Amino acid sequence: MESSLLVLICDDQQSVHETVGEYLKLNGIDYISAYDGFEAIQKYNKYKPDLILLDLMMPKMFGEEVCKEIRKVSNVPIIMLSAKDETIDKILGLEIGADDYIAKPFSPREVVARIKTVLRRTTSNTNKEKCHIKYKELEINLDTHDVIINGEHIKITPKEMKILYLLASSPGSIFNREHILSEVWGYDYFGDTRVVDTQIKRLRKKLQQDNLSWEIKSVYGVGYKLEAI
Repeated sequence: MESSLLVLICDDQQSVHETVGEYLKLNGIDYISAYDGFEAIQKYNKYKPDLILLDLMMPKMFGEEVCKEIRKVSNVPIIMLSAKDETIDKILGLEIGADDYIAKPFSPREVVARIKTVLRRTTSNTNKEKCHIKYKELEINLDTHDVIINGEHIKITPKEMKILYLLASSPGSIFNREHILSEVWGYDYFGDTRVVDTQIKRLRKKLQQDNLSWEIKSVYGVGYKLEAI
């Protein structure tokens, strides 16, 4: 590929590949296509694209499952597509690790603009983040995607890691839900902050240990903070 950027379009509608693909090429971005969930994973593993445009309702394997599988091994930016425009679908897409969500029908120009925004944000965040942070028994390495507590490696999702990193970067500071959404998902969210509460609940469960000297505390009506106990 001549372009330095490559997008994997995963959708069973040929028109999506043609219209979005045309606008991508006009912006100097190459693309490859997958028409079902299995092919999406195969194409990702083979080409390692810079971003994935992923339809929620894919044949053979739903986009939700594709996203979960890719998130086990990679933080590659994923933008979900769906014919539905319900809040629950948006929350689902972001909870499983998507970086953005676009409802059909959409403008190809808008899709490409969102792709460029996510790619720009991802590159910016990668450049400015410190690789490693340590707080008491907790160690987080963003470069290797490791979370270690008392020498034990903890398995958490990329979004959970970003939330924990944010809280641990300033122990005792209160982060409201809107700020967490902005920092972790990186764009102006559509207004429902329940996704943060769900992620925090799962994170707490995974971090449970008897001898910790800190915890993630809820600040009623505001948000969350990581604090010594």
